[in-house]
Amino acid sequence: MSTDRNTSRRAASTRARILAAILMAAPLAVGTPAKAGLLSSSMLATVSTFATGLDNPRGLKFGPDGNLYVAEGGTGGTSSTTEAQCAQVVAPVGPYLGSPTGGRITRIDANGDSTTVSDKFPSSQTSAALGSLISGVADVAFIGNQLYALIAGGGCSHGVPTIPNGIARVEANGSWTLIADLSAFVKAHPVAHPEEDDFEPDGTWYSMIALRGDLYAVEPNHGEVDRITTDGGISRVVDFSASQGHQVPTALSYHGNFYLGNLGVFPQAIGSSKVWKLTPSGQLKVDTTGFDLVLGVTFDNRARMYVLEMSAGSPAPVPGTGRITRVDPNGAKTIVADHLLFPTGMTFGPDGNLYVSSGGIVGPGGGSILKVDLN
Repeated sequence: MSTDRNTSRRAASTRARILAAILMAAPLAVGTPAKAGLLSSSMLATVSTFATGLDNPRGLKFGPDGNLYVAEGGTGGTSSTTEAQCAQVVAPVGPYLGSPTGGRITRIDANGDSTTVSDKFPSSQTSAALGSLISGVADVAFIGNQLYALIAGGGCSHGVPTIPNGIARVEANGSWTLIADLSAFVKAHPVAHPEEDDFEPDGTWYSMIALRGDLYAVEPNHGEVDRITTDGGISRVVDFSASQGHQVPTALSYHGNFYLGNLGVFPQAIGSSKVWKLTPSGQLKVDTTGFDLVLGVTFDNRARMYVLEMSAGSPAPVPGTGRITRVDPNGAKTIVADHLLFPTGMTFGPDGNLYVSSGGIVGPGGGSILKVDLN
């Protein structure tokens, strides 16, 4: 066994211990904020609570109807599978417990009032040793008026053998149809350098965007970006692991090229997360450095990049240290909002302000959407 592999094993084990401690402590560190409450204000942004009561909110997008659609991990599950049925997620991340329902998409109107679009998506959770971290619907996207969902809580290794991870087409009545089986794709097309000590057989899909009639999704654990057509075709845009190793890419955005941020592994040096530029042909290079635990990237109409950091300025995730950093085209950085509680997704609204999933890993009912009014 090489020195690099030994280092990787120690890093994966340390990551599990740190996340377990933080995730189990998180519900004790925060109460549910009052709806529409002002949280903070500065010369650059005013942060207020737009909606509350969400179950592990993740990716979010505004629809053509002007409403905000939020992907939610859901409530987890109680069912498990065995090695005889399928390959399992290695401890301490696994074994998972799952349910074929509980993952959710919520629609939020301009007043902050919420309506469930569907709660019939799978939801699963890691072992208690890792804080029972819940996954379900990871992200949403629209092509025209059609809503699509990125499923991350499914798959046999997550305790849901009947529903794989994949892309679903969601109808107005909340029913959905799987159009692309991403669990099968990653098993049939392994990346160059999978992380054996922290491996998810079905993947842990995180973000998705729509571009020119196709969908693009990021899988952090394996390290890949894939293109999915609406008729179910799947192809790989880039194998992140082949050139960058195990960096845990998470956030995906498009601004002339793809931009991709990473969570990283623990323990990590402060400022070690990055944003990469990825061409549609698969060419990858570092664009901007000096971030921590990136879970969101987006651009405004002045070509300024906004980077969402789940926890900043500390070698481990710490509640209340999330922030949004603006990067100007000349590379200058400005913190526009901070003291956020474990933010997990970000999008621009039609009003020109940012909307952020907050408390995305604090458990069912503890999540909220923040409005970041860019003064």
